[in-house]
Amino acid sequence: MASSNVHGPARPRAGPITTQFQFGPWTLTAVKSHILESEGTARERFEGQLDLPQVPEMVFAENVLRIQHTEGYGVEFNALDALRRVDPHHDHFKVAVSQAWKEARSECEHIQDVVETTSERIDLEKLKVREKIHFYEDIVLFEDELSDNGTSMMSVKIRVMPSSFFILLRQFMRVDNVIVRVLDTRLYLEAEQNYMLREHSCREKNIQDLKVPAHVITDPNELAQILPVSKEMNEKLVFPSTGGTKEETDSAVR
Repeated sequence: MASSNVHGPARPRAGPITTQFQFGPWTLTAVKSHILESEGTARERFEGQLDLPQVPEMVFAENVLRIQHTEGYGVEFNALDALRRVDPHHDHFKVAVSQAWKEARSECEHIQDVVETTSERIDLEKLKVREKIHFYEDIVLFEDELSDNGTSMMSVKIRVMPSSFFILLRQFMRVDNVIVRVLDTRLYLEAEQNYMLREHSCREKNIQDLKVPAHVITDPNELAQILPVSKEMNEKLVFPSTGGTKEETDSAVR
């Protein structure tokens, strides 16, 4: 007897999952959704907003981390805005498939828009002190395997404690037999403060110069502890105050 397979209607993809947390006057919103399909109208619409020769294979176009003050200003992290910061006209890296790495560019992309430089630093030791975590999210924005020659991934994490919140935006790139690079942007806000600290760092090294076990080369958390810093920038984002001066408003985070 011949057998037949009966298939029901395709299940629709689950919609985005949104979580929120209130930290004083700040509303923290995290949105997580599925990967943008590799083909179709949504993909074409997304890529049409970018001037890039190639868009990452795995894009989480609806994933968002948004930090918004009751006065209306704030910060948002999403894949589209991140990819808009990529220089589409210069190939900064060449994959070393058949030849060795020739020259590593020391400049760090995505470091612009200085608000107010400062010598004040985020107290990372204070962040290591055990404190109850009220809200935590880890959101992937995009990922690409570089045509099986490595990986490039950007994600953003937020951790909210009773006294502060801390955000880490990280782009990790590994080009096999060439280079590893960790680009970090950290944002830190203590309760009742009228400013936020923002730190940028670029850490990188040629893989041939790394004397570490193979598994470390694929672990951005371990690499961030051992890679040398090639560029660093520390900024203070001062929030606008009600009735403040024009100078205060112009130097505020938007």
